[in-house]
Amino acid sequence: MTSTFTVETRSAHSTERLFKVSLSIDEHLGSMADSGEQAIGGVTTGAISLGETVTWRARHFGIWFTMTSQITEYDQPRRFVDEQVSGPFRSFRHVHEYREVGGRTVMTDTVTLTSPVFGRLAERLVLVPYLRRLIRQRNRHLLAVLDAQE
Repeated sequence: MTSTFTVETRSAHSTERLFKVSLSIDEHLGSMADSGEQAIGGVTTGAISLGETVTWRARHFGIWFTMTSQITEYDQPRRFVDEQVSGPFRSFRHVHEYREVGGRTVMTDTVTLTSPVFGRLAERLVLVPYLRRLIRQRNRHLLAVLDAQE
């Protein structure tokens, strides 16, 4: 089975600034410091762009995982998509969208994944809640970085 979830984050920062910081490998690593995440292949520092890949190595659930993602869609400053090329999921697609609503920016993360084991049960009980928390943690970090730049 496949599961999809969405996380919305509202910000006073412009779509352009949120889009740019969201593509930063360095800021992604900063947001995932608790998992010991490292960028070990492809684009490992700076911004990633259309067609480029990054290989991540991180510890989750006490196990080390390696995952390579590619930016498969890129429409600055409105949307980009990263998809797993190789890694622990049967499939993993993360759509990042940015839009202005009432003078604020809404950053929407939509993740669609298929679990490698135990199907929908693992997705619903473990993976979706865990990944939702990681996305929120990442977004809080990105907003804090932008706040500190002002």
